[in-house]
Amino acid sequence: MQSSDDGIAFRCRSLAVDLGIADYKRRIIENLDIEVPRRQFVCILGESGVGKTTLLRVFGGLVPAAPGSRLELNGQAISGPPQGAVFVFQNYAGSLLPWRTARKNVELGLEETLPKAERQRRAMVALEQVGLADRANDYPRQMSGGMQQRVQIARALALEPRLLLMDEPFGALDAMTRENLQIELRRIHQASGATIMFITHDVDEAVLLADRLIVLRGKPAAVGLDIVSPLPKERDQITTKELPAFLELRHTIYEMLRGHGTRA
Repeated sequence: MQSSDDGIAFRCRSLAVDLGIADYKRRIIENLDIEVPRRQFVCILGESGVGKTTLLRVFGGLVPAAPGSRLELNGQAISGPPQGAVFVFQNYAGSLLPWRTARKNVELGLEETLPKAERQRRAMVALEQVGLADRANDYPRQMSGGMQQRVQIARALALEPRLLLMDEPFGALDAMTRENLQIELRRIHQASGATIMFITHDVDEAVLLADRLIVLRGKPAAVGLDIVSPLPKERDQITTKELPAFLELRHTIYEMLRGHGTRA
């Protein structure tokens, strides 16, 4: 594989994933070749059960790839949870400790490695990034669902991740909160410099958020479509969704998901 100075944050070659044990293994993902440049925001879509979440867990070293697969993050082979990769999950309530304040929840991943003053500084910077610096001393029960998810994102940002792995992080939120956080995440991404891999089943969400969209299709799943977004970097919920480029890309992805599109 190439060295880590080629601008590629994440790379997989001939990636396959099997689930099950011994003679009862079933291949769910087949022959994926993906390169993700640093700072790119990638959305991965596919129908329910195609293996999106499993794929994200493979990227994060939580699920092993099949023999012969090759994965690396910043030039280092992935054989377990890689340094610099951080997950954000859909279940924000279950991810926060109810007896800790927002700041203390954000500090959680730093307690083994940083002194108190530096932990507090990093936590407050992260809370500022997600617009919750003034709620640092609030407990999860005092916050809305959207605020709790912002705290989870802040906790990830405090770790200064190179790769942010997000598994339908807005799926449990109401529509208005979800739309607000989508635009907020675009801003956070541009400010943080992290590479983001974002799983969603929502086509509109993917088209609005992503610099690049990958659609998984088939059984076992393979890349059906891999396309760079033509949309401008600055986006909003109204003007962007009225752009011809948005509508055309949305149509292309729906056609692929419905089985009418041509594999890339």
